[in-house]
Amino acid sequence: MTRLTEKGQGIRDMFDRIAPRYDLLNRLLSLGIDRRWRRFAVGRLRLPEQGRVLDIATGTWDVALEVARQTGSGVTIVGSDFTNGMLVLGQAKIAATRYRERILLVNAPCEALPHPQGVFDGVTIAFGIRNVVDREKGLSEMARVLKSGGRAVILEFSTPTNPLFRGLYHFYFLRVLPWLGGLFSQRSAYQYLPDSVLEFPDRPTFMGMMKQAGFVDVELTDLTGGIVSVYVGRKP
Repeated sequence: MTRLTEKGQGIRDMFDRIAPRYDLLNRLLSLGIDRRWRRFAVGRLRLPEQGRVLDIATGTWDVALEVARQTGSGVTIVGSDFTNGMLVLGQAKIAATRYRERILLVNAPCEALPHPQGVFDGVTIAFGIRNVVDREKGLSEMARVLKSGGRAVILEFSTPTNPLFRGLYHFYFLRVLPWLGGLFSQRSAYQYLPDSVLEFPDRPTFMGMMKQAGFVDVELTDLTGGIVSVYVGRKP
């Protein structure tokens, strides 16, 4: 595995620590809406019947399983993550499903994907691009492993554009969410979440980064009042 930067090592260690309660807190803190966000994002892939999908920062495999649910038995899914704790828990989850033969595991960071050029029909990353230290390199790697015509679908937290809703959102995100996260898991990890969202590039800037990485026809869809955004780009 590629050597991580100090920042990358810190992020990986943090996710290892919160892995046991990660799924529970996802459902609790999003009021269960995170499932709808993932369903929508996966629906944007447009996969062929015998397609191959790479789910980066797969975590506890929620997106990989959603891809399996939405596609036929001919579609193969590779889940990639640099956090061992997440992958171990995700493997147990997958083993209990009928999709276990279709989902494979790779332990790797987004910036150094161990796959040949042009082997995947689709690439997904949900709530993970924020945690990629070198985002330009990560996006370039995503484009590299895609086949011509393949799509990258990126689901990520955003800041609502409506001023009133944005104020309510910031109160919840900056005050309530870290407190709730501290009750069930590690407060510092759930303080990192809003901090990393506020640091993330705005929508036009990130779309520009995708284009710089080689994607064309880049599209943006905001969900739930702009709490999250779905970015889609195609490899020419």
